[in-house]
Amino acid sequence: MELAENAAGAASEPWIGARDLAILLLLYGAGLRVAEALSLTGAILPIGQTLRVTGKRSKTRVVPIVPAVREAIEEYVRQCPYPVSRDARLFVGARGGPLNPDLVRRVVAAARRRLGLPDTLTPHALRHSFATHLLARGADLRALQELLGHASLSSTQIYTAVDAARLLDVYRHAHPRA
Repeated sequence: MELAENAAGAASEPWIGARDLAILLLLYGAGLRVAEALSLTGAILPIGQTLRVTGKRSKTRVVPIVPAVREAIEEYVRQCPYPVSRDARLFVGARGGPLNPDLVRRVVAAARRRLGLPDTLTPHALRHSFATHLLARGADLRALQELLGHASLSSTQIYTAVDAARLLDVYRHAHPRA
């Protein structure tokens, strides 16, 4: 993902770039919210095929972890100059303390500007892209609801409107009688 790679390349230290890459890949590749990614602790290590995430209203869900996300997290842990313990936050700031969610938003905004992307590309938009892409590939709406940790199906159904709009646009441009 070009945005994540751009953010990583612009970091002040290689380990900070590895951290930013791992976080952004978690948002897009696993559909996590910023707060969910930043609340992960060293207890998730070693990363397996899935990850248990605690989201809004302390709801726990299990999300699959694709190899690129796993590798990015492992590389961050290898490069991080601070010890990673089971009970401490996995992603830390430059001085070793908890990472502020605003920093993630600023990293995305800076990369977005460098790449000339629209202001609508936010960390949360990466989560929306995760959902939209899964739905476009035929994911079941109920399964998507579980992956996103939505309390109600109506929260997940917004993605069907996005996908339907995209399909209608493709139809208008491709169908000879549209």
